[in-house]
Amino acid sequence: MKLQDDDFTLFGVPATFAQTRAQLDERWRQLQAQVHPDRFAAEGTAAQRVAMQWAVRVNEAYARLKDPLARAQYLCELRGAPIDAERNTAMPAAFLMQQMQWREALDEARDLAAVEALDDDVARHERALFDDLARLLDEQGDAAAAAQQVRALMFVQRFRADLSRRLEALDP
Repeated sequence: MKLQDDDFTLFGVPATFAQTRAQLDERWRQLQAQVHPDRFAAEGTAAQRVAMQWAVRVNEAYARLKDPLARAQYLCELRGAPIDAERNTAMPAAFLMQQMQWREALDEARDLAAVEALDDDVARHERALFDDLARLLDEQGDAAAAAQQVRALMFVQRFRADLSRRLEALDP
């Protein structure tokens, strides 16, 4: 293992979008057991400092790999297609229209049932986008198209956060 290894290499898993959470969790526990600073207490401050760097690196990789959107973004970047969400906000017109319809539906939703129905619809759409993302990354190897899909999912997840806040406000 090297600190500069990519997350997939560090975790010993294939560099694919499809990952099982159980495998990532188990590998994280194994790696933490190897690098935890307490294991190096008898070896002095320098060894503990290096172990701390390793522990931080393992935790950062784990955070990226266990989150499907972060994992997809990381894969796109590894494959030469940076997301660049701050500057690249161009989206297909149909996607933008869908976003506007969802926003309007949320503004018009007056009760818990209406917001829950909208959340269900958005969740279905989100799952379909993730399925398409897996196909783009793992089957087609199209990192550029996957990067656009990641940007779309970033919008969807922000909207789902708005929905969650609205649901919390309506739920007694």
